[in-house]
Amino acid sequence: MFVQRFEVRIAAGPRGHALIVVPFDPDAEWGVKAAHHVSGTVNGCRVRVTLEPGDSGWAFTVNPARMQHAGIEVGAQVPVELSPEGPQRGDLAEDVAAALEANPAAGAFFDTLAQFYRKGYLRYIDATKRRPDLRAARIAGVTGLLTSGIKERPRS
Repeated sequence: MFVQRFEVRIAAGPRGHALIVVPFDPDAEWGVKAAHHVSGTVNGCRVRVTLEPGDSGWAFTVNPARMQHAGIEVGAQVPVELSPEGPQRGDLAEDVAAALEANPAAGAFFDTLAQFYRKGYLRYIDATKRRPDLRAARIAGVTGLLTSGIKERPRS
């Protein structure tokens, strides 16, 4: 997926946090999601954050300790670089992508998961590449779990 680079003026957020409003629509750039898990840098300091829609548009907060570490303060103009984290819909195998497309509830929940959970489900499915019958059963099982809103596959 594409990296987004921009400069932004830091705004005051709640509880002393910095509020960074992104100047683009992540749904248009990276696909529609309720929230976007992203990684990148703020003023050269690495961050992993969740972009969420708000009154001012899509934004994320940076806590005071991270602000100090990054050398930023409210009102400063800083460079930001962000990219989506983890496997995205466009990166999925055709059979997995088709199953998520066929079940919108499962696909929508998959898109909200952090990369750890998405990768866990995909590793579970990919462990069956040599057995198409088992792979189809696992895809169906994972789709059912996602439809039910279960973040992680129960261990047997």
